[in-house]
Amino acid sequence: MEDKKFDPNSLIGFVLMGAILMWMFYNQSKTAKLEEAKKAKAAAVQDSIQKANPSTKVLDTLKVAPEQIVDAPDDKADSLALLQATSRLGAFAYAASLPSAADKVTVLENDLLKITVANKGGEIQEILVKKHKTYDQKPLYLVKDGNANLQLDFSTKDNRVLTTKDMFFEPTISKNKEGSTTLSMKLKVAQDKFLEYAYTIKPDDYLIDFSIRSQGLQQILDYSKPLDLQWELKTFHTEKSVKYENQYTTLEYRMDGDEFNNLSPMAKSKEEELTQVNWIAYRQQFFTSILSFKTPIEKVKVSSENLVDDEEKDTIFTKHFKSILPLSAQNGELNYSFNYFFGPSDYNLLKKYDGQHFERSINLGWGIFRWINQYLIIKVFNALKGSIASYGLIIILMTIVVRIIMSPLVYKSYLSSAKMKVLRPEMEEINQRLPGKENAMKRQQETMALQRKAGVSVLSGCIPALLQMPVFFALFRFFPSNFDLRQKSFLWADDLSAYDNVLNLPFHIPIYGSHVSLFPLLASIAIFFYMQMSQSQQANMQPPAQEGMPDMQKMMKVMLYISPIMMLFFFNQYGSGLSLYYFISNVLTLTIMYVIKTWVIDEQKVHALVQKKKAEAPKKKSAFRQRLDEAMKQAQEQQDLKKKGKKK
Repeated sequence: MEDKKFDPNSLIGFVLMGAILMWMFYNQSKTAKLEEAKKAKAAAVQDSIQKANPSTKVLDTLKVAPEQIVDAPDDKADSLALLQATSRLGAFAYAASLPSAADKVTVLENDLLKITVANKGGEIQEILVKKHKTYDQKPLYLVKDGNANLQLDFSTKDNRVLTTKDMFFEPTISKNKEGSTTLSMKLKVAQDKFLEYAYTIKPDDYLIDFSIRSQGLQQILDYSKPLDLQWELKTFHTEKSVKYENQYTTLEYRMDGDEFNNLSPMAKSKEEELTQVNWIAYRQQFFTSILSFKTPIEKVKVSSENLVDDEEKDTIFTKHFKSILPLSAQNGELNYSFNYFFGPSDYNLLKKYDGQHFERSINLGWGIFRWINQYLIIKVFNALKGSIASYGLIIILMTIVVRIIMSPLVYKSYLSSAKMKVLRPEMEEINQRLPGKENAMKRQQETMALQRKAGVSVLSGCIPALLQMPVFFALFRFFPSNFDLRQKSFLWADDLSAYDNVLNLPFHIPIYGSHVSLFPLLASIAIFFYMQMSQSQQANMQPPAQEGMPDMQKMMKVMLYISPIMMLFFFNQYGSGLSLYYFISNVLTLTIMYVIKTWVIDEQKVHALVQKKKAEAPKKKSAFRQRLDEAMKQAQEQQDLKKKGKKK
């Protein structure tokens, strides 16, 4: 019998088999531990939710799809974070266990807007206005880089004070047959219990439907404590002139009963409490963000803070706006419907939203000034815009139309001036015949009697000038608010809504700035010649200077130089469209005055007309004139009595 020898190959085989068996055993043990950790984590979350809200039905983790279960913590730090979230959020810790609990975003988009909504907070993170650029041709965002905030602050029945800003929503997108897209953002405490934000964007529209509703939260939210919706926005600097833009950036609102108002844009900070509010607008110079309510909100607290410390320096933000809207539950649930508008402050665009009155957010002046803009200026401008491409030419043609409409008033003023010029020698004779302060009342009586007999009145020359003032102030509001002029060029001006810059100065002049605008310079020169020509007309309308009375002609000569300088300094920062209007307007007024003076009014005919009036039988005095003459007569008698008493 042969002896067996030692076989090294067999030994190696046994060692390898043993190693494989040990590896398989270790791997199965690790997998079992991971499964147990997953179950332990899910059970901990469910237990916390159940304790916070015993009535809430918690899903069995064994029946939940694998992708809904968060991986087991790999270290103690993750486990601690989970416990902290559960302790802090209570029932809302369920949302932190879902796959949506991540810094992800969802994009809604149409031809006009691109809106980015974040899972965290469920709020709008970015709003891009696609068809417009900033003054330096960068993409125009109304919301970006954390300049906006929408959050709901509430209390729970287990005495937690929470805010949606710190919690994660689960997004779901759907579309309808009309092409609208709806993004549902749900903050869940269970699969069928949640707080929902819903955003609906429609094709080719700046208006967004927005709603807030809850489902199954009656036993979780404490409605006896404040439940506030906060909406904040820091408005970006998007236009050329910070100073000019900041003057037209303001918080505006419409209250029930069609009451419109705003927080002063010039105040450093302003805060108000409003009642029965229909909408709130955070309006920049040419863009606006509006939150409107289907039913008026009973009470809203609004505030505005000016963020521009130095208007001569560039800045990122102009104003900080904030609104706090207390919400209330109906039948134990929240159910609110809103509208968001993010887009241009274009009067014609905003007016299309029937019943909302969004166009009132545009500052066209108050009272008669707004009426003139609405029913005259805007209609003329729109009619010209429909057939002319150049907005500079539109301004020129609109100026011509306005001046032609106002020319009868200029004629009336000049006619009155010519009549006063004819009477001037006789008024000077009265002054010479009744000198001294003691005869002041008699001089006034005889002067007024002469003017009345000749059918001349100082007011007949002043009233036409006063009637032109509303148009002046209306246009002062129209041009800075007219979106159509934004980034439209004309001649050397590259933007009619901003100042034209023909020369940069190496230094800064207070009020004036560090640049030279040509249109204000031309307008100031035109004003100088206009005032020079009109001074002779106004001098004729003024009675001769009486003793003890201020000399109005000297004051007018001073204003001849002050007014153009004020115009030059004041309008150097303003939009070139406004300066172009005033330049053309003054040139046209000079032309009309020259034509009336040279070819329309014949001074000899005016003199004959005045003499004819003087020869006619005096008209019966009005009751007001009789009372005025009687008062002047009594005053003169008292003055005479005092004079006699001094002589004795």
